[in-house]
Amino acid sequence: MADTFLQSGLTEAEVLASRHAHGWNELPAVKQPGPLRVLLRQFSSFLVLILIIAAVVALSLGERVDALAIGMVVLLNAGLGFVQEWKAETALSALRKMLSPQAMVLRDGREHVIAAKDVVPGDILILTPGTKIAADANVLRAADLFVDESVLTGESVPLAKGHPGQSGDVFAGTSVTAGRAEARVSATGAATEFGKIAHLTGSVGTKTTNLQNKLGHLARQLGIAALLVAGGVAGLGIWLGRDLTEMVMTGLSLSVAMVPEGLPAVVTITLALGATAMVRQNALARRLQAVETLGAASVICTDKTGTLTENKMTATQIWTLGRCYDVTGTGYDPAGHIEFDGERMRAGDDPVLRALLRTGLYCSHARLNRDGDVWHMVGAPTEGALITLGYKGWCALPQERNLLAERPFSSTRKRMSVVYQSGTTAEILTKGAPERILDICTHVMAQSGTRPLTKADQTRIQDAYAQLAQSGLRVMGFAQRSTSDHQIIEEDMTFLGLVGLIDPPRAEVRDAIAMAQSAGIRVVMITGDSPITAKAIAEQISLRVTHHLIGATLDKLDDRQLDDVLRGDILFARTKPEQKMRIVSALQAQGQIVAMTGDGVNDAPALKQADIGVSMGIRGTDVARDASDLVLLDDNFATIVRAIGEGRRQFANVQKFVRYLLSSNAGEVIALVISIALGGPLVFLATQILWMNLVTDGVTAVALGLEKSEPEQMQQRPRKKDTPILGLRGIVTILVLGTYTGLSSLWIFFHLMDMGVELARTTAFSAMVVFEKVSVFAFRSLHLTAWRIGWFSNPFLLVALTVTLGAQVLALYWGPLQMLLHTVPIGLDEWLLIAVFALPIIIVPEVFKAMHPRALAGKVISREAA
Repeated sequence: MADTFLQSGLTEAEVLASRHAHGWNELPAVKQPGPLRVLLRQFSSFLVLILIIAAVVALSLGERVDALAIGMVVLLNAGLGFVQEWKAETALSALRKMLSPQAMVLRDGREHVIAAKDVVPGDILILTPGTKIAADANVLRAADLFVDESVLTGESVPLAKGHPGQSGDVFAGTSVTAGRAEARVSATGAATEFGKIAHLTGSVGTKTTNLQNKLGHLARQLGIAALLVAGGVAGLGIWLGRDLTEMVMTGLSLSVAMVPEGLPAVVTITLALGATAMVRQNALARRLQAVETLGAASVICTDKTGTLTENKMTATQIWTLGRCYDVTGTGYDPAGHIEFDGERMRAGDDPVLRALLRTGLYCSHARLNRDGDVWHMVGAPTEGALITLGYKGWCALPQERNLLAERPFSSTRKRMSVVYQSGTTAEILTKGAPERILDICTHVMAQSGTRPLTKADQTRIQDAYAQLAQSGLRVMGFAQRSTSDHQIIEEDMTFLGLVGLIDPPRAEVRDAIAMAQSAGIRVVMITGDSPITAKAIAEQISLRVTHHLIGATLDKLDDRQLDDVLRGDILFARTKPEQKMRIVSALQAQGQIVAMTGDGVNDAPALKQADIGVSMGIRGTDVARDASDLVLLDDNFATIVRAIGEGRRQFANVQKFVRYLLSSNAGEVIALVISIALGGPLVFLATQILWMNLVTDGVTAVALGLEKSEPEQMQQRPRKKDTPILGLRGIVTILVLGTYTGLSSLWIFFHLMDMGVELARTTAFSAMVVFEKVSVFAFRSLHLTAWRIGWFSNPFLLVALTVTLGAQVLALYWGPLQMLLHTVPIGLDEWLLIAVFALPIIIVPEVFKAMHPRALAGKVISREAA
């Protein structure tokens, strides 16, 4: 009965019954937010809620123009945020649709290729090289089966499956690298190991970014202050006997003046433009605040396999009894070469090298295919590396018809042999674990020829093997001998040499690590691979590591001990998904802002737990991408460093325009409160305040948000997690500048009162607009003079100033705007008066910044004082 089942697989009726019992072979779909939910998310800001309330109050008082203006800015903010976030969601959907996994199963006695989602428990999977395994399964029959489980474990070396003494379980999401097998499906969908880790990812709650927290805190402070001041002034006026409607409108004017209406829109526009810029640099932000959060990162926890490395085995060193060779190039592109003492070597130049390359090239099932300029490898990564090595050495390619016999690799023998016919002679070619190759060798090939293997030779070979292994290389040995009867007898063989292989680091990673470290950012490697290999990669990319910890030891540490360990230059190896989450959580408990990079499902829980998760767009799994905040479209670690620079620029610019907007609003509030306290007419009307805050200030602040990165930005240390957007220095700046502009405009107002309240109010209104425009130069850098960063380095700002000042001129001299804003034309004398008061706003901040000792030294302040 069992044999019949193995020969035929499930029947159609059994398939339907199994699917009814277990469902489809797919993970529970991550509920993607619909367009309505993404849109509603844009109205969750406290500042936006205050604006909506202000619009409702204005509308109820009959101030339709005010209500319309506030409503338009709320809708603009929501529209911009919706467009950017919906673009990110649809881009990820497009990535998912590019994948259409399939599986080969045995049903009703025939092999069928079906969609992976149609696989059910009990199905017989047919596994061949290159197959992505569709479900968890038990191996029934196998021939030299090797499976790459790096997506689950981080282990870069394929594992033998179904061999005597080896595990007979294969798992969904992993890939067959060599051999063939039949395996019975034991679990599908959420019941697979892949699905369990995805469930672990879903257990991590929704997180908010650091910028969201800071802006939310600022919004609440501004909202409470606005309500208290507006309510207090209105209540005082009513208590003093002033008109109720007038005081309600005055209170509304004050609340509108205090709340920077343009702030949500400016933040959204700035982050959206930054996110768009990052897409051009191959980083897709799934949330607008994601890039800014990465800019605040103080620790990057990174996976090794496929993130720091290429996930492609590469031969880097060759050792023979007389020579050591270096191999250049990485991956499966045979563009590199073999060199000895600085000279390039080919198979024809060195008989020992030729024999070794032939063995690696001929004793293999892997092959290289070329598609244009791109090389693809089919087969086991180790064999693919040896094929590539043979290409680099210009070794003659094997003829398939000349392969006469094969004795496949087994976990007990740990070697593979073939018989290859070359002309009139046949040779046994063997590769495998060095110690198992030495066991069958009695001779050794040296530059002088073949001779008997001595004890001294064996010692030299074993020492070379140990040295290569301690460098993190996977080492293989090679041997050969002639045969006359085409029988594979693995004895009396001639030892040829050793080859050291490694999954090499990406070419750009070393510089990216150096830049991250110069920016004060710690990089912590967390991998499922062996500590020896991980330490070797860390050394190659200049990642500081003083000690390592494996997952089994990590489980024995309590939280306090782990906290102590994390304060050093530590490397984690042989880790599991839940251990990665624990490491990230422990770093966050130290007050660190943690970024986590990865591509496999084993990385997904930590990606979601981290302050910002960074996944790979090409190589990454759907689970990893869905758990991340930033997707690297080119899978390039260096892109993370560019994103850090962009994030730092964004936060610096947010600080700049928040201070700019609040200093402008402070001047308006001070002028209004004093004019009310003196019992005179309002210095500004509500419509004029909206004009200043929404039209002129908003456009200028957006341009301020486009300021380029300041010099030496990436030499600064990461800001602390509790660094406020304003800080004490920011508050002082706002109060000083706000007091000056408020008192100046109020003095102008009362100075011209004898010429008519409309002229005085129009001049004071225009003065405040000009003050706010010229003060923007003080905020282009919080530390450097405009001479240092360049007066004309932000052309968008110059255009914004031209447009907004031009709009103010229209407001004074164009009939429709005169009616809307209640203005009258002013003369040259009034403009000169405005200019006199505006000049110090440009000069004083420049002098103050130029006198700062660090500015004199040409240095950027490394960290802003809170």
